[in-house]
Amino acid sequence: MEMKIIRKEKKLCLSCMEIHEVKNIALEEKSTFKGTPIRYEAEYFYCDNTEEIYSNEEMLKKNDIAMKDAYRKAMGLLTTNEIIAVRKQYGISQSDLCALLGWGGKTIARYESYQVQDKAHDTILRKLAQDPEWFLQLLKERKENLSSTAFEKYVTAATTSYEAAQDSYLRKAIAAKYARIQNQREYNGDAKLNLDKAIDVIRYYASSTAVKGLYKVKLMKMLWYGDNLAYKQRDHAITGLAYQALPMGAVPIGHDSIIELKEVPCEEIEMGDGTAYRFKLSTPSVFAALTEEEKEILDKVIKRVGRMTTEEIVNFMHQEEAYKKTKLKDMIDFKYAKELQL
Repeated sequence: MEMKIIRKEKKLCLSCMEIHEVKNIALEEKSTFKGTPIRYEAEYFYCDNTEEIYSNEEMLKKNDIAMKDAYRKAMGLLTTNEIIAVRKQYGISQSDLCALLGWGGKTIARYESYQVQDKAHDTILRKLAQDPEWFLQLLKERKENLSSTAFEKYVTAATTSYEAAQDSYLRKAIAAKYARIQNQREYNGDAKLNLDKAIDVIRYYASSTAVKGLYKVKLMKMLWYGDNLAYKQRDHAITGLAYQALPMGAVPIGHDSIIELKEVPCEEIEMGDGTAYRFKLSTPSVFAALTEEEKEILDKVIKRVGRMTTEEIVNFMHQEEAYKKTKLKDMIDFKYAKELQL
């Protein structure tokens, strides 16, 4: 019998009824739950005198949860600890969560102890974990089911979680804008959308001392030049971004959301009667999403247009065949990259 010793403790052994060093061990168990064969690790006490294992009530409960968690994993359901983590995310009690969801008062307590949740309830719990905005909505809709103190507490926790998840929401929103573009090679440069690469391209430009006055309009053009030069040299772009022709030149689809991603070094600056967006990265950084080849391509862009003013790069962009042959507000075809001025 293979066993893993967890710890040893001198105490009264309930197998031989003598005081000696009792081993706390773990064994791999095989079982079938709801018709599904599973394996899991169970804990027992082991007596060297009788060479027998035994357990107490606490171990029986723990082993039962371990067995059901193994089943949950096999079925793609949240485990006991993952369900508990959903509650901890919002600091909400078992009974209040049930009240909020319109479930029986002991439902969550049962899921955290001995009962396996069904798929419908599991989907709801997953949505709670992944979507604090939805949790906030539930709180407002069912405020009357909670005490005022509890309501305020949960709103605060959910708001904090929502703010922390903002980057995830932005990424999903950007990805949604690109859903129909993913298979349009002519507009994405034969590259799948990769926001990590897009962020690192921005950071790479923003870190270069050879790039002067990197404001939003100029950055948009440099993103386009980076992707188009990459396509010109190797037949696929870097970021997978698609670009639209606007009056001041090329602009990536979803650009307003892209610059709000948390890793983008963007700062708002009051300028005249409005606000300008400046991109600058002063600290030494690693650009893990970019290959050496891609950095070399970006260096060529920097060398050619990095010192241009916003007005100069806009005028330069207006001379590109890609811009001249694309109607305003239409997406720019990467086929024109072969005629790039760089």
